[in-house]
Amino acid sequence: MDYLHPYIPILLILVVAIGFGVGTLLISSLLGPRRPNTAKMLAYECGNIPDGEANVRIPIKFYLVALLFLLFDMETVLILMWANVFRQPGIPGFQIYAFGVMVFFMIILIVGFLYEWRKGALKWN
Repeated sequence: MDYLHPYIPILLILVVAIGFGVGTLLISSLLGPRRPNTAKMLAYECGNIPDGEANVRIPIKFYLVALLFLLFDMETVLILMWANVFRQPGIPGFQIYAFGVMVFFMIILIVGFLYEWRKGALKWN
């Protein structure tokens, strides 16, 4: 059991953190004032009185834009990392292979981009 000795401080911090959270909640529930009214029971919407239903359908266009952002964001990170590795001399013939892989990746990316463009995912009404 001597191998668990380094983990004792982590366990103590975890116990203190959980104890602090539970203790704070208990003390505030015991000592805090309770004056419920209709204004406190309403859903908070930036100080405005809520109108309409809470479950509103959001158009799929927002999700498409978010997915396109993630796609092109990840593409940028991959290209930057690829360029960093591509500059370094290493295994003979690696640069030719890496260039071919990047050309293949860019072809797939351009085909996906053209597909999204033709489907109208980039048009904002």
